[in-house]
Amino acid sequence: MGTITQHSILANDLNISYFAAGLDNDGPLAICLHGFPDSAHTWRHLLPRLADAGYRAVAPFLRGYAPTEVPSDGRFQTAASAMDALALRDALGGGADSVIIGHDWGAVITHIAANVRPDAFAKVVTMAVPPGNAVGVAFLSNLAQIKRSWYMFFFQHPFADFVVGANDLAYIDMLWADWSPGFDATDELALLKPSLRDPANLQAALGFYRATLGAGYNDPALQSAQDLSSTIPSQPLLYLHGRTDGCMGVEVAEFAAAELTPNARAEFVDGVGHFMHLEKPNEVNDIILSFLAE
Repeated sequence: MGTITQHSILANDLNISYFAAGLDNDGPLAICLHGFPDSAHTWRHLLPRLADAGYRAVAPFLRGYAPTEVPSDGRFQTAASAMDALALRDALGGGADSVIIGHDWGAVITHIAANVRPDAFAKVVTMAVPPGNAVGVAFLSNLAQIKRSWYMFFFQHPFADFVVGANDLAYIDMLWADWSPGFDATDELALLKPSLRDPANLQAALGFYRATLGAGYNDPALQSAQDLSSTIPSQPLLYLHGRTDGCMGVEVAEFAAAELTPNARAEFVDGVGHFMHLEKPNEVNDIILSFLAE
């Protein structure tokens, strides 16, 4: 199995820390983007598999997630992270055969990056937040999903900074238990919490939600890119969803699957929730690698 190493690089005027495997390979670049509440550690099962398949596989910590820098410009909209991903791809010498993989916020960021630069990635894989308009439709008409997404509205209040950070981020323990029912996340929580324990990093992570639903800063220069967040990318796309996902209901993903364009397909994984790639890493990674090999 490929060995994972840690690196840092200046890209998009941001000091980005990332894990990598297979950097000595001659094959295409694979960028893996995590979501909330998570970190680049979430890809520790996939990175070596990608490396063994010939990829140069990298997984950055998103902007504001330690040890990546907290941006001084206060931009936490997903389009800013998409620009980070594209800058990282270019800085690492990614070619037209590069691929991009995203989970949760990483899925949204992946959709934007793949739309902004269709020539930058040959294939796209996303998980847990479906492409297209399904999430927006659910927020208007699906009361069960609105209930699941209560945390997003709570995060708009400044009090959330204190609540989420209290008792060594016990709030995050609760989210993982709700989102991946029955999964023992002890190891995952121990790995991700150092990225969020500092109040500045936690505020940055909550900033993604405030820029999306609240009064968080949105850079007008990124508006055209931000508008592409619900556009299905034109590249071959695989979307994966866990059938017991407690964060994004399976019915939302099924609605999205029915609306996919011919270049995209959805697969549903039984017996897993929101963090499917950690609950059944071998099964999920087999699906991803099979798609990339097609």
